Amino acid sequence: MSNSITRQGDSTVHVALGARSYDIHIGEGLLPRAGDIIAPFMKRPLTAIVTDTNVAAAHLATLERALAGKGIRSTAIIMPAGESTKSYQHLADLCDRLLAAGIERRDRIIAFGGGVIGDLAGFAAAILRRGVDFIQIPTSLLAQVDSSVGGKTGINSGHGKNLIGAFHQPLTVITDTSLLSSLPRRELAAGYAEVAKYGLLGDTAFFEWLEETSPLIMRGTPDAVIRAVRISCEAKARIVAEDETETGVRALLNLGHTFGHALEAATGYSQRLLHGEAVAIGMVQAFRFSERLGLCSPGTAERVAAHLKSAGLPVHASQIPGDLPPPATLLEIMRQDKKAQGGKLTFILVRGIGEAFIAQDVPEHDVLDFLTGDLRQR
Repeated sequence: MSNSITRQGDSTVHVALGARSYDIHIGEGLLPRAGDIIAPFMKRPLTAIVTDTNVAAAHLATLERALAGKGIRSTAIIMPAGESTKSYQHLADLCDRLLAAGIERRDRIIAFGGGVIGDLAGFAAAILRRGVDFIQIPTSLLAQVDSSVGGKTGINSGHGKNLIGAFHQPLTVITDTSLLSSLPRRELAAGYAEVAKYGLLGDTAFFEWLEETSPLIMRGTPDAVIRAVRISCEAKARIVAEDETETGVRALLNLGHTFGHALEAATGYSQRLLHGEAVAIGMVQAFRFSERLGLCSPGTAERVAAHLKSAGLPVHASQIPGDLPPPATLLEIMRQDKKAQGGKLTFILVRGIGEAFIAQDVPEHDVLDFLTGDLRQR
C-alpha cells in the first residue's frame, strides 16, 4: 500500500501464488479507506457489492462512500443472513441479479460479509461469465482469519457442507478489525474457534499465547485482535502457498471439520449450531479421538476443551440444542467429506497441541465406537 493508505498498526500478509498472488490488508479503520485499496484493481469504475442484511444495515453506507470517493460506481445486492443462504437457490438468484446489474468480465465483485457471503459471492464470481475477479472484505472474525483467505468458494448440498464450489482466488483482501466490534458475542466466539485452530494444528507457541491473551481478544483489544488475525492469516497463507487446491498439506486446515461438518449437516445448517461452534466441538472430538487411539497424551483434549470453553464456545455435542441423529447417521454424513478418498475416511488427528497430521483410511468401526461413546457423555 502507498503511504497515504498505510497507517501505524496496519499489517500486510502476502499470499504467494505466482500470477494469482495477492495481499491481505489488516488494520483498524480500513473500510473508509477501501476505495484507495480497490481503485488500482478496477478496469472500469463499476462493481457489485454482495452483502447480507445484517452487514448492509451496519456498514454498507461506509463502503459505498469509500468507493464513490474514488469515482467507482457500485450496486448493492443484499442477501439473507445465515448459513442457509449458501444454497443452489440463492446462488442462482445472486447470479441473475449480478447479470441484471450489468456485471461483465472486466468488472469486479466485492464480497462484503462473513464466511457465508464470501463463499457464495466468490463462487458466483468464479462461474459468472466463466469468471469475474472479486475482492474480499470480511466482516466476521471467522471470515477474517479463515474463509476469506485461500480462494475456497462454494455452497452447501443436502449431502454435506461446501461440496459444490471452486477455487477462485481474490484480487485482494481488506480486513478491517474494527468491524468486529459490531459482532454479537456468539459470532465473535465462533470465529475465535478458527483462530485457536491455527495454534492447535501447528503452532504451540501461538496456542500458549492465546491461552494468556484470549480475554483481550474477546474484549476487542485492538493490538491483541490484530496480532491474532495476522498470525492466523500468515499461517494459512503459508499452507495455501504450498498446496493451493488441497491435494496435501492444506487438509490440515480442516482440523475438527470432519466431525464438525457432520454436526452442521445434522442440524440443518441452522442457528442451532454456527460453523465455528461446530469446529470447536469437532476439534475437541479430534483430540479425544486421538487420545482414544493412543496418539497423544491423556488430558490434552481436556486442556483444549477448557480453553475453548473459556472463550464461550461449546465443546461437546450434548450442548447442541435439540436431538441429534444416531452415530451411524453421523458416520454416513462423514463419508461425503471432501477429504474422503475412494470412500475411505480421512481425519486430521493430533500427536499433541501444535502437532496435527493427516490420517488416511481411518477404520470406520473405530470412528463409530468413538462416536457412540462420545455422544453418550454429558
